[in-house]
Amino acid sequence: MVMTAQDPASAPRRGPGLRTRLARIAARPGFQRWASRMPFIRSIAKREGEALFDIVQGFVQSQVLFAVVELRLLHRLLDGPMTVGELAAGTGVPTDRMQRLAQAAAALGLMHRHADNSFALTHRGGALIGVPGLEQMIRHHDVLYRDLQDPLAFLRGETETELAGFWPYVFGAEGAGDPQTTAIYSDLMSQSQRLVAQDTLRAVSLKGVQHLLDVGGGSGAFAEAAAASTPEMHVSLMDLPTVIEAARKRLASSPVSDRIAMAAGSFRDDPLPTGADAISLIRVLYDHEDSTVNDLLAKVYETLPPGGRLIVSEPMSGGATPDPAGDVYFAFYCMAMRTGTVRSQDRIATLCKAAGFTDIQTPRPARSFITSVVLARKPQE
Repeated sequence: MVMTAQDPASAPRRGPGLRTRLARIAARPGFQRWASRMPFIRSIAKREGEALFDIVQGFVQSQVLFAVVELRLLHRLLDGPMTVGELAAGTGVPTDRMQRLAQAAAALGLMHRHADNSFALTHRGGALIGVPGLEQMIRHHDVLYRDLQDPLAFLRGETETELAGFWPYVFGAEGAGDPQTTAIYSDLMSQSQRLVAQDTLRAVSLKGVQHLLDVGGGSGAFAEAAAASTPEMHVSLMDLPTVIEAARKRLASSPVSDRIAMAAGSFRDDPLPTGADAISLIRVLYDHEDSTVNDLLAKVYETLPPGGRLIVSEPMSGGATPDPAGDVYFAFYCMAMRTGTVRSQDRIATLCKAAGFTDIQTPRPARSFITSVVLARKPQE
């Protein structure tokens, strides 16, 4: 019988290796007591204990973060330190409870507590405000929290997730007809894609590209950044009609708007615009199952000229080296969307190779929690 990665149940079971034997020792309560008394092991046990408790309390940290953002406490501290009473004013939160919230925010490094019990904004707190789209994403997490309320039901596929309704475009053009919903997710994508565009363009050279087609590019954040980075290049942006309308309005005042053409359509159902010698898929593939991805990559391959380039940029799994961002946050986010999945660079490279692409590159990501990149080319004839 041939073993495959898709058939793990058929693989022979491994015996306990050194890692498992050491883990078994660490699992004994008596070992933990002994380790806490040994000078050379104490620091390791302490570090592991702190890391474990950080995982245990993670859901509380996320709710503290949500409250801080929703109450705009960090914005209010931009003008200088405030007392707990001043922070509580107008929030509806009693002073004693605001004290606990501010203390928790300080413990997370978002605020600094002075000796007089006033609180000031830290560099980390300021960065939270300054990172494009981060506050919008945190506010949007109330939907994800509800979807994960019963994690076992969620993992068994028994939860009708709300998140799937927030991103209706993943089900096809018919799911994205509500302009109000489209405006909400387009704004969220536009804000969050600024950092994605920055990291992608650091990893990708567009030198020599005459015409870039950005498929599924939302409100045009990457298309705009790419056009700005390469002055001689023309860009076409393709997305669903309601999304393109939002992009048209957003890019109307952009200094590169004269080099960005709009193409309304669904990459599922419509042909891709022709004439581009490079095609980008920015945060597209992880929204969809393999069958949709295979069809899209085949369509991209057919559309590109010989030597044409493919750029894939999105959060990815760490694969053989699990990554906290890709394999925890984005993996579960995609499951809640009910159509997509996070893939590793190697997995995406395999799909690209199956579509006919060669010269596939998987550069090391600068910040895997922002994005990772896979590059490929259509062979010269």
